[in-house]
Amino acid sequence: MAWFKRDKKGIITSTQDKKEAPDGIWNKCPQCKKPLHYAEQVENNYVCHYCNFHLRIGSAEYFSLLFDNNEYTELFGNLMSADPLSFVDTKKYTERIIDSIAKTGLKDAIRAAHGKIKGQDIVIACMDFNFIGGSMGSVVGEKIARSIDYCIEKKVPFLLISKSGGARMMEAAFSLMQMAKTAAKLALLSRAKIPYISLLTDPTTGGVTASYAMLGDINIAEPEALIGFAGPRVIKETIKKDLPKGFQTSEFVLEHGFLDFIVDRREMKNRIASFISLMNN
Repeated sequence: MAWFKRDKKGIITSTQDKKEAPDGIWNKCPQCKKPLHYAEQVENNYVCHYCNFHLRIGSAEYFSLLFDNNEYTELFGNLMSADPLSFVDTKKYTERIIDSIAKTGLKDAIRAAHGKIKGQDIVIACMDFNFIGGSMGSVVGEKIARSIDYCIEKKVPFLLISKSGGARMMEAAFSLMQMAKTAAKLALLSRAKIPYISLLTDPTTGGVTASYAMLGDINIAEPEALIGFAGPRVIKETIKKDLPKGFQTSEFVLEHGFLDFIVDRREMKNRIASFISLMNN
């Protein structure tokens, strides 16, 4: 009966022969805590197949999900933030920008691109939360403004995907001015009768919510996304009352009339394509 006995004790594989799992292969769902393999995440459009929780993703993933064959032309990719206030907190703003570029491979918290959805032309501007919390600075406002000008010139619908903690404090009033700037540009887009679709994802807060995120011809959101202006703790301390259950989720915002509908990410491409086709016809 020696077949079930261990002849040698311990692990005998030498250190140089050990194989490590590459980083990013496995992830854990923030909601149900179950392990998710990267290939399964991609196959299911980065939605947990156990509990349907929508994982946070960036512009590269949204572009791959929405653009036909992941083919697109990036627009205004050379824009980078300046430091008009010579701002310093725990580190210099210029150093923070350099560190964020090195960490994320992005130039700022938004990317814009022109491609096709179901054969129909569209410009998508998508925010990236990994770049300084997706904060709205001068570059974010300028890329949105230039994307709108491009849409007006080419007569192409515009989709803006918001994912942000709000205005970028390191640029102070310069970041807040982007609210008025983007709103004015969207008014021009509306005057040109070109569709604007606003997609709110988790999280969409602060000055982004108070400006372009809520100005779409249709405002749509992903399930259970955090959407609001100030955080729930700040609101509770201000009004001195307990907040309703589910406060600031996309479902709560939809119920109170600030969204048109909520769309599962796995159905997003078809729903957006249908809306564009409807508007074009």
